[in-house]
Amino acid sequence: MYPSAPLSKRTRAFAIATAAAFTIALVPAGAAAAAPAAKCDNRNNNTVAKLLECVDADGATEHLEAFQAIADENDGNRAAGLPGYEASVDYVVGVLEDAGWDVTIDEFDYTFIGASTLSQLTPVAAEYPTGAFSGSGSGDVTGAVVPVDINLVGDRASSSGCEAADFAGFPAGSIALVQRGTCNFGDKAYFAGQAGATAVIIFNQGNTPDREGLVVADASSRTDGSPVSHDIPVVGASFQQGVALAQAGSTANVFVPAPEQRPQKNVIAEKTGVNDDNVVMAGAHLDSVPEGPGINDNGSGSAALLELAQNLEKLKPQNTIRLAWWGAEEDGLLGSAAYVEELSQAERDRIALYLNFDMVASPNYIFMAYDGDESGWPAPVTVPEGSVQIEDLFESYYTSVGEPYDDAEFSGRSDYEAFILNGIPAGGLFTGAEVVKTAEQAAIWGGIAGESYDQCYHQACDTIDNIDEHAFDVNVDAIALAVLAYAYSTESVNGVAGVPVPGGLALPAPAGPEGTVNLPGGGGLSPDHGHSHGEDH
Repeated sequence: MYPSAPLSKRTRAFAIATAAAFTIALVPAGAAAAAPAAKCDNRNNNTVAKLLECVDADGATEHLEAFQAIADENDGNRAAGLPGYEASVDYVVGVLEDAGWDVTIDEFDYTFIGASTLSQLTPVAAEYPTGAFSGSGSGDVTGAVVPVDINLVGDRASSSGCEAADFAGFPAGSIALVQRGTCNFGDKAYFAGQAGATAVIIFNQGNTPDREGLVVADASSRTDGSPVSHDIPVVGASFQQGVALAQAGSTANVFVPAPEQRPQKNVIAEKTGVNDDNVVMAGAHLDSVPEGPGINDNGSGSAALLELAQNLEKLKPQNTIRLAWWGAEEDGLLGSAAYVEELSQAERDRIALYLNFDMVASPNYIFMAYDGDESGWPAPVTVPEGSVQIEDLFESYYTSVGEPYDDAEFSGRSDYEAFILNGIPAGGLFTGAEVVKTAEQAAIWGGIAGESYDQCYHQACDTIDNIDEHAFDVNVDAIALAVLAYAYSTESVNGVAGVPVPGGLALPAPAGPEGTVNLPGGGGLSPDHGHSHGEDH
């Protein structure tokens, strides 16, 4: 348990533009100077102006520092199934209870797989960083490494292992070496097992900078969407490690430990409103990957919601507010999926909307809102009615504070997936992961062209130093404004009339996205994002 310290509040100013009223606008909010910390702690922040005087990156960063301390004391991570995640849950629960929220723990089944290893034995001896893909079997396998239809030169275009014919003549009992590309990882592992492979090594494609490093993802579904599990170990490797393993005469050892059942926890906090049948939900995943402390991914979203919760302690909302910190997101959105699945249809119908905040302070950021209107990306999922209006609210906020923004693909590749699959309107914010920032984007948002939005994505260096304070500050405010606005009325999203926002809310019409995504190297929540859960297009 890491108790919450009193939060310092940095002096700042806030103003909302009033050029054009947003659909839920009533009266323009006035400019206001920052309130002293004690005043923020003791008053009802029931207006936009008062709330945004109090929430900021400084307060949220205190929670990031707590998450970093937890990771430091628990082998450098806060991953599901490990002590660092349990300590993170305890910390979040403590903060929320101190802030007067009604807190519950939602437990769900979770299969834990410990640390895997990959060793090349010949013609060179080397130990490679690795991990087991979701859906992997367990085992300790030593054998010859046999490349399967790989392409190490030129454009490195690859459909390695995507069909049974790729394994024609494969020597049963060998370790299959397949390359990322074209189809789901589940297909590659499935066909390898059918051909008699005793283990599978999937190495990164190497065709772009963001496909050079270690790849570990989800191999539990095939391209057609059907689930699949594997009786043999399935582990990942980087492109260069794949090149080494592809040498003639290569042998290797692959080890994936046997799975254990370790139930995991979501943290749910609620503040009951006058209309308890209209629930405004916002969530962020709390777990990190095993490789690091996960401070941007996703301490940033988790800390932003904690900062908001503390500053809404005395609010009496019209609609019920429900905040969630999800477990095992990095293993395939497991916590949020289990939560929505266990709800009755009547309970799902009570949820007016869901807001998702996954990576909102990337060090080489661009500001992005989930693209509900599909202006930048054709959505690979059905976009629930009302999601466009959520996107508009975030875009209007960015416009009001003079921040350019772009579209993040409305893909379902984070914890909003289970909600949109059940027809619940959704939206969210994202500042980028492993995709490389373009020169055009650097000219708009600053930062470094040719480097990833987050060079420490899913790595040990995703520490307290891996945060951009400006991006964090802007998004903490955007999150707070959206939750407060919908706490009073969701009429623009689901038609349920509420009450006017005290003090008013006026925002300009969205300025429009910059149009730098959905282009080669353009970024966004791209299809090769690490939360793609096996999709590899």
